[in-house]
Amino acid sequence: MNITQFSKEELKQIDKSDDLKISPFRADGISYGTPTWIWEVVVDGELYVRAYNGKSGRWYQSAIQQKAGRIHAAGMIIDVAFEPVNDKNLNHKIDEAYRKKYSSSPYLPPMINKQAKEATIRIIPKA
Repeated sequence: MNITQFSKEELKQIDKSDDLKISPFRADGISYGTPTWIWEVVVDGELYVRAYNGKSGRWYQSAIQQKAGRIHAAGMIIDVAFEPVNDKNLNHKIDEAYRKKYSSSPYLPPMINKQAKEATIRIIPKA
């Protein structure tokens, strides 16, 4: 699996459109799960998502187990890898990005609580 980086333009389009749907592979490692709409943020040139329901979320479980899938965002379909985030300082930056981007939403508090923080994933495009 070749890992690359999103271009600045791709990240800008994804972040601006705010329509990311995540589809980790199913248990068979071949078929994609149903696309699930999820909030995303960009921090230090990387794309991150969190599971609203924490580690028990179905898409999160698949992403961690399968480590790959695809995203649909800004009119693009991109094959990606998923990597859990366990860095406390990085999670703080991600909290700040969520606060800035979704400040007017009543769903913000659950997205920056301990449960969601523990289910943070970096999305990395595959070549």
